Amino acid sequence: MANLVEQEMVQLESLCKQLYESPDTGQRAEAEKALVSFTNVADLNKCQMLLERANSPYAQLLASSTLTKLVSRTTTVLPLDQRIDIRNYVLNYLGTRLKLPAFVTQALIQLLTRLTKLGWNDCKKEDHVFRNVVEDVSKFLQGSVEHFVIGVQLMSQLVAEMNQPDNIRPLTRHRKIASSFRDTVLFEIFTMACNLLKQASEEGVDYNDEQKHTVMNQLLQLTRNCLTFDFIGTITDESSDDLCTVQIPTGWRSAFLDFSTIHLFFGLYKALPNTLSSLALTCLVQIASVRRSLFNNAERAKFLSELVAGVRAILESPQSLSDPSNYHEFCRLLARLKSNYQLGELVKVDNYTDVIRLIAKFTVSSLQAPVWQFAPNSIHYLLTLWQRMVASVPYVKATEPHMLEVYTPEVTKAYITSRLDSVVAVLGEGQEDPLDDTAMILQQLDQLSTIGRCEYEKTCALLIQLFDAAAQEYQKLVQTNANVAVQEGRLTWLVYIIGAVIGGRVSFTSVEEHDGLDGELVCRVLQLMNITDAKLSSGGSEKLDLAMLSFFEQFSKIYLGNQVQKSSKLYRTLSQVLGLQDESMVLSIFIGKIITNLKFWGQSEPIISKTLQLLSDLSVGYSSVRKLVKLEAVQFVLANHTSSHFPFLGVNGSLSVYDMRCRTTFYTALGRLLMVDLGEDEERFDTFMVPLTTAFELVGRQLANANRGSDWNEAETKRTLIGLARDLRGITFAFNTKVSYMMLFEWIYPSYTPILLRAIELWYHEPTVTTPVLKLMGELVQNRSQRLQFDVSSPNGILLFRETSKVIVAYGSRILAMGDIPKEQIYAMKYPLKGISVCFAMLKAALSGSYVNFGVFRLYGDNALDEALQMFIKLLLSVPLKDLLDFPKLSQSYYGLVECLAQDHMNFIATLEAQVFLHILSSISEGLVALDTMVCTGCCATLDHIVTYLFKQLHKTGKNKNDQFPKIMDIPREILQQMLSTVLNIIMFEECRNQWSMSRPLLGLILLNEEYFTEFQQSVVTSQSPEKQTGMLQCFKSLMEGIERNLRTKNRDRFTQNLSIFRRDINDSLRTANGTARNADQAVAGLDMMS
Repeated sequence: MANLVEQEMVQLESLCKQLYESPDTGQRAEAEKALVSFTNVADLNKCQMLLERANSPYAQLLASSTLTKLVSRTTTVLPLDQRIDIRNYVLNYLGTRLKLPAFVTQALIQLLTRLTKLGWNDCKKEDHVFRNVVEDVSKFLQGSVEHFVIGVQLMSQLVAEMNQPDNIRPLTRHRKIASSFRDTVLFEIFTMACNLLKQASEEGVDYNDEQKHTVMNQLLQLTRNCLTFDFIGTITDESSDDLCTVQIPTGWRSAFLDFSTIHLFFGLYKALPNTLSSLALTCLVQIASVRRSLFNNAERAKFLSELVAGVRAILESPQSLSDPSNYHEFCRLLARLKSNYQLGELVKVDNYTDVIRLIAKFTVSSLQAPVWQFAPNSIHYLLTLWQRMVASVPYVKATEPHMLEVYTPEVTKAYITSRLDSVVAVLGEGQEDPLDDTAMILQQLDQLSTIGRCEYEKTCALLIQLFDAAAQEYQKLVQTNANVAVQEGRLTWLVYIIGAVIGGRVSFTSVEEHDGLDGELVCRVLQLMNITDAKLSSGGSEKLDLAMLSFFEQFSKIYLGNQVQKSSKLYRTLSQVLGLQDESMVLSIFIGKIITNLKFWGQSEPIISKTLQLLSDLSVGYSSVRKLVKLEAVQFVLANHTSSHFPFLGVNGSLSVYDMRCRTTFYTALGRLLMVDLGEDEERFDTFMVPLTTAFELVGRQLANANRGSDWNEAETKRTLIGLARDLRGITFAFNTKVSYMMLFEWIYPSYTPILLRAIELWYHEPTVTTPVLKLMGELVQNRSQRLQFDVSSPNGILLFRETSKVIVAYGSRILAMGDIPKEQIYAMKYPLKGISVCFAMLKAALSGSYVNFGVFRLYGDNALDEALQMFIKLLLSVPLKDLLDFPKLSQSYYGLVECLAQDHMNFIATLEAQVFLHILSSISEGLVALDTMVCTGCCATLDHIVTYLFKQLHKTGKNKNDQFPKIMDIPREILQQMLSTVLNIIMFEECRNQWSMSRPLLGLILLNEEYFTEFQQSVVTSQSPEKQTGMLQCFKSLMEGIERNLRTKNRDRFTQNLSIFRRDINDSLRTANGTARNADQAVAGLDMMS
């Protein structure tokens, strides 16, 4: 036996070496497969033996990570004594083996911290055995340098572990453990780290010594982890830097009131080498963000003064800021000064005038440096500081001068001129062009829009001077056919910036003079547009035209519609310079530019999509759309939306089939414009639809040739059909009135729906074709704004559903016939899951649209409904349950459809085979614990409908059971019991975000499983400490108090009220119970096994 174990250990070591060292891919894959199998079935003894005997660090890593997996399991919790033994063994292992590779040490520390977190509330003889962690670690701190490093690493990882939810156990449990850790030992750890740093800085450290460098690095990381701890459970997204307040507990006041902590970290920044000093600045960023309410007004003023004094010292000796990490963290520190303190407080700080001058100088030098020298993320924080300071100016009540009117124009000028200077370097030196990063540009311009409005006269004077010089030079170069790239680049930046500063206009602080200045800037951009548009036939600048579109977007946001008085000085300036006397004339300029772009930029997807988005935005406004319709240019577009005028609509256009999605936006806008004056004018509608009619006829002829075996152009037919489907979907979306929809329906049915069906049958395996066609059908069946209101004598609702059923069956049957599809295709292209998702959404829209009486189908022997529903079941069974939740769009369409079926078509669900019904119930069970609240809420409603149906069938009196009913009674009762357990556990022990929805199916589940509910109740009560059992029993009694054995609305409402009180009482009980979190988990595990 011993030899067998020894052989297994040797084999595992060999497999680990193969996995990490073998150059043979196949050998590595086999080794990985074998090791994964070991981690899934390994027990404690094997892991410990492997850790003890292994010579290979990779085998030690395997043993450590497998042990971590074992102790983290929720289903089988290891006994307390075993976990204590593991803890002691690992501590001893770390203490005696100091030469372990870093990754093995890290894995063992991870194991220790996970054990400590999960056992935090466990007691042995009234002693919380895992809470004496500081005492355990202090033994390491008293040893050699190697021991010291391990001890600090342990502390640092423990703080990080306590701060990190594990996404397996309930969030409430994590918060209870984290809160207890915060209240009992976190401050002690923070104080210890600060004292050790203070001691090291006073004694002086040789940073060339690698071990001492490592010690300081670990101590600084520990301090940072303490300061970034989620003290009150509000930081849900670690990537966000917007939640700038550190919610330090009141008990920590002493650490910040004597200012020694601030002095320590500023001192460390000055003394440490660049490899470490950025960590000191990171700690200072957090210290600067300490919540305001920790201090009274006088204390806060002193604290801010100390911070500002430290910042001033760094600005006066900025040598270390040449390091990118230091520079970035210092920029963050500057931004926090304004995010956490008011401008009125900053101006009262000693030497504020000097500080704001130094900050301005630092900002200007940062902006004037080559654009690529500093990361845009760092510049973001500097611009944030100035943006927030400028935005605060109207609210400052302090008498001290803020000096922003002196320094902000310098910052604005530095930003503008540096962007213009970057153009030469980009073109001449081949540097990366910042204009290529659109997201970064828009973010910086948003910040500049506020900064630039400070001393707006100076901003405009600078922009006008630079713009006029660049435009004149550009005009000369155009006339001589010289290279205009540099001037185009400069003008691109200027157009972006002009759009941004116009977009920064705030109505309550704007003055007429500023509107006049806006008018001068607008005139220059429009004049430039005339020049650039005139040369588009011989080529243009894509980036400059994108800047123009950004400018139009900002202008329309501020000066179009009802936002601004028409007497605005801007319109007076436009009238004097360009003869544009009112909004309609400005709109005509907009439409002219839109038409020009669509004519000349058909090959540029970015310009086409942004141009069409601008058109769509203009077509949404109530007043602007009515003015647009009166323009000749708009009437021209409505009468000539063909590829000869707009090349991007062409079959042989340069846009890919994926980029053709923008055509939907185009036709949505045209549909809205057509709707304004359409009324009941069928002739006008038919005229508008002529290009689409021609396209449909062409596709129909080509498909007829294909059916006969004649020659046909498949590629052209496909591309025409894709464009046609996208165009029609846009029109269908826009036609949201009964009259307009009926015109469209009578046009498409029955003439062209067979063509769509034939396309699905022919190209079912090509998502580029099927997705647009299926989405068009999905839009046709949407009862948007109650537009599908057919007359009493009209069969149109039934006819529409028949076509929907044909499409779903045609697509589904062919997809199913294809058999297994390679996983790469499923995950890379989401094929065929996307098509299935659209089919589910289409069927749901048709079933819930309230325009078809579905009882008619069975009455007259029409199979359309049954065929559609049966195809839904077949498609559902073809999709793995995991994929239903992994793909958000699929899960939303599926769960929406199931809810609709459970609500209105429960008789169909009742006829399903037991295994099929069990599959649906399993998917609902998974959905109950989904992260998506909409999915979870929908599952609750679905479960409520199913449970209500079952309950009513079981309790019918005086009638025979429905013949259909026994089929679904073949399902194991355990599935409903498991759901009851799941819902109760969520309500009792987790952060229940939709308590009302959870309450609705719960009463039915209890009434269907009364014996199991009693067992559940007893299990939870007995898992409590003796003194808590009576209270817990009373909670369950109160839950069912006054509840009758029926599911009438009044009874349900009373139960929902009782459940709110029950949840509150349970939470109060758990808050005060020692060790209850662990007990609750054990109760849950026990109930899971019962299920």
